[in-house]
Amino acid sequence: MTQAADRFARIRAVLFDLDGTLLDSAPDLGAAADQMRVKRGLPSLALADYRPAAGAGARGLLGVAFGMTPDHPDFAALREEFFGNYERCLTQRTRAFPGIDALVGELLARQLSWGVVTNKAARFTEPLTRSMGLFASAVAVISGDTTPHAKPHPKPLLEAARRLGVSPTDCVYVGDDERDIVAGRAAGMLTVAATYGYLGSHSEVARWGADAAINSPLALLQLLTSA
Repeated sequence: MTQAADRFARIRAVLFDLDGTLLDSAPDLGAAADQMRVKRGLPSLALADYRPAAGAGARGLLGVAFGMTPDHPDFAALREEFFGNYERCLTQRTRAFPGIDALVGELLARQLSWGVVTNKAARFTEPLTRSMGLFASAVAVISGDTTPHAKPHPKPLLEAARRLGVSPTDCVYVGDDERDIVAGRAAGMLTVAATYGYLGSHSEVARWGADAAINSPLALLQLLTSA
């Protein structure tokens, strides 16, 4: 057995990114950005246009809606408008990815604690997770502004491990973005790249340096099977 496989078998806690890993929030995120286009007399775009950028937050979605980058002089104002729109609709269409509920149930059956570490600000994370029964068993929910640093800094992950009462080396972090893998590795955790969400079969995943990749939520259980 390899060293990584041995560590997977001894994991005590699992941490997840939120958007694109646990939740398909693209429909609400896309709607918030599209509302801005329609307000300005521009034609509506399809959800398929917004979905690939959903994991990048306002930066990605405003890029799709308006071809705008963060260095644009109007970016800050439009970002706040986007945040306001999203805050009003964030629970309307968002759902857990298929298999997530079963995955969490199995983690609990195996007596593994779990939590969330996201770069989404608490003003969005808290009402969203409160609205879904899925998160009732999460021991920790760390938002992008819970600590002074957001991912790819390891601090949010280290704070999650502290709240779960486990060593970072006994945790695995699952995410769908390279910054998730960078943060997890910096925190001393095992890392798993989730390719089933917005990422798809992205050719650069192999370059991220994750310990493993999964193409469905339940595939994580195969990694965690005891030796």
